[in-house]
Amino acid sequence: MKQYLKLNEWSIIEEGFDPHNHEISESIFSIGNGYMGQRANFEEQYSGPSLQGSYMAGVYYPDKTRVGWWKNGYPEYFAKVLNSTNWIGIDVEIDGTPLDIFQCTVKDFVRTLNMKEGVLSRSFTAVLEDGKELRVSSSRFVSIVRHEIGSIRYSVTPLNFEGTLTFTPYLDGDVKNKDSNYDEKFWLEVFREAGESTSVLTVKTKKLDFHVTSAMTFEAARSGEKLTLTPQAVEKEKYVGSRFSIQAGQGQEVTLFKYVANVTSRDHGLGQLSDQARHLLEQAVQAGYSELEREHKAAWLDKWKESDIVIEGDVAAQQAIRFNIFQLNQTYSGEDDRLNIGPKGFTGEKYGGSTYWDTEAYCLPFYLSTADAGISRNLLIYRYKHLEKAKENAKKLGFTKGALYPMVTMNGEECHNEWEITFEEIHRNGAIAYAIYNYVNYTGDTAYLGQYGLEVLAEISRFWEQRVQYSEAKQQYVMLGVTGPNEYENNVNNNWYTNRIASWTMEYTLEVLEQLQREEPERYGELISKLELKDEETTQWRHIIDKMYYPEDAERGIFLQQDGFLDKELLPVKSLDPAHLPLNQKWSWDRILRSVYIKQADVLQGLFFLGDRYDLETKKRNFDFYEPFTVHESSLSPCVHSILACELGYQEKAYEMYLRTARLDLDNYNNDTEDGCHTTSMAGTWMSVVHGFGGLKVRDGVLHLDPFVPGHWTSFSFKVMFRGARLNVKVSEQDIVILNETDTAVTLKAAGQDFHLEGRGEAKASRTVKAGS
Repeated sequence: MKQYLKLNEWSIIEEGFDPHNHEISESIFSIGNGYMGQRANFEEQYSGPSLQGSYMAGVYYPDKTRVGWWKNGYPEYFAKVLNSTNWIGIDVEIDGTPLDIFQCTVKDFVRTLNMKEGVLSRSFTAVLEDGKELRVSSSRFVSIVRHEIGSIRYSVTPLNFEGTLTFTPYLDGDVKNKDSNYDEKFWLEVFREAGESTSVLTVKTKKLDFHVTSAMTFEAARSGEKLTLTPQAVEKEKYVGSRFSIQAGQGQEVTLFKYVANVTSRDHGLGQLSDQARHLLEQAVQAGYSELEREHKAAWLDKWKESDIVIEGDVAAQQAIRFNIFQLNQTYSGEDDRLNIGPKGFTGEKYGGSTYWDTEAYCLPFYLSTADAGISRNLLIYRYKHLEKAKENAKKLGFTKGALYPMVTMNGEECHNEWEITFEEIHRNGAIAYAIYNYVNYTGDTAYLGQYGLEVLAEISRFWEQRVQYSEAKQQYVMLGVTGPNEYENNVNNNWYTNRIASWTMEYTLEVLEQLQREEPERYGELISKLELKDEETTQWRHIIDKMYYPEDAERGIFLQQDGFLDKELLPVKSLDPAHLPLNQKWSWDRILRSVYIKQADVLQGLFFLGDRYDLETKKRNFDFYEPFTVHESSLSPCVHSILACELGYQEKAYEMYLRTARLDLDNYNNDTEDGCHTTSMAGTWMSVVHGFGGLKVRDGVLHLDPFVPGHWTSFSFKVMFRGARLNVKVSEQDIVILNETDTAVTLKAAGQDFHLEGRGEAKASRTVKAGS
């Protein structure tokens, strides 16, 4: 764990420059707007360790799979969101000497991410080898108003000399991905034009033919007065720029304003890219940096009105939750149902930027409660549009019917190439089914089931029907050769969570069939015909539900993670020498697989999803047994444990797990933040507060709140959208105050008390005090 960032309620602040922290900071200080994102690379030249990353949403490359031993069914490629054209670059020279803070003395370095306004800024004093000192300050943002525009303000002030400052703002498409399987560069040049003030560069991917066009222009001022420049165009393969020099006296600030439009063939025709980029760029320049920044900041303030969480009495917790919310809001806007949420968002290359089950299991609840229901609906429609591909995936594994959604995907095809993940971690199908239930239960949008949901549920149920097999010895259905959520166990038999979520999916599918037959008989008939769904299939689903095998230990009163789990040496994590952690960086895979240690919630994942099916005592027994063996080396682990600990009244454990998930990247808990932030687990952090400390549940169409205040806080508040109403929930030691910020009335239950809250109304409930542990 590395703590070097200052605590602040609204900002992430790094004081002092340590090159060893730089790649971590590049991840943490990333900015994005749902359309594009940018790691916190420096604008000027930097020769130290750095992971350059500029990303365009939905633009990816099928990097050829690299495995030592090919198995039938392996995908041909691993999809990767590409490091795209470097649009932030500004080379700076001082009397001919390049500015590179890895090669000079740096003083008074401060890097700040203002989360309230969505602006990244940086300032420092550089002392060159010849003793010249200069002050540099910069700020930049990618607009959440004009999604294809990025803007930079970059200033240089000579402190103890006067001389020539030379700037070269540029666009560089000659980039690569660090995680390329074969060290291949993925881009080809299509067009370049370096003008004196405006430059345009178009590159395309070697496969799939994605085109990205970037257009750049700039302005300069000295001591606040705009300058007339005579730039020299600079160009080479996949590179365009403009070079100009300015004389600066001691203490004179020279400022460069750089404007860039980035457009892609996902949104514009190939013949329109250059004109569209120029048009957007011209509009941005006419507005000017100050206006672009003003409208961008105003839009961020509106976002915070919908999703802010306020924590009183704990700055570390407050900073952390806002950081998580900020990253989520700048990663996915929900406006494009072709897009989804990658585990690293726009902050790094790891996991390829592809879609995992993280979206359905962890991200959906955040968007359900903080945005219009259409955004969550688009996340589900993304999967519906991939249903045919999911059916193809099942066929590739030898199944004659049904759908297996991929573990990792960009376009619906499986593109993950580890056997124990690709072919065995099939529980992801259940998360997609559960997301449909979660969406409908939360929003009341039952129309979704007839429009899209049933088709997905039926095909997933068909897959489960074939994936189970009947054990004559047990006289029950079993599921062999799987990997559960705990990836520190591979190729196990009867993972409890997988068996349970499979059975639940078939149960829910049957419920939806009955509901549609009752409420939408005409649509029901159409779907039965389209799906060619036979009575013998639904009869078989009922038989599997009734006869599914679930491993358990009756003596302990727990569900077993899988068959044979108790054969392991049951040593808790606290018995390990801390030097052995994290296990995935210190132990051999063989040793991990034979150990009792759990990467993330597995049995507890099922108790979290299906919490209404199990009583508190059952949850308590399983939590008390499994949590001591859990190393939480998945970013998705602490949030589930925090929520369950809240429900069980384990307040200290709940807070410990919350802080771990909330500050996972800020404090680099797992020693891997340099690869990018854990964006999807950030949604789990939000859930820890709202579903955990806030006790939010929806039962029978009614919102339930049963909150408590952790001992480290004096109070907290959060906002949730529920069926058209936005509620501001304030929780103190004494009571809960709920303010309806909209004109839509809502019925809810808080601390066991019933309320009908009219538009703009307020309700107050005495808080139920939970026993701590």
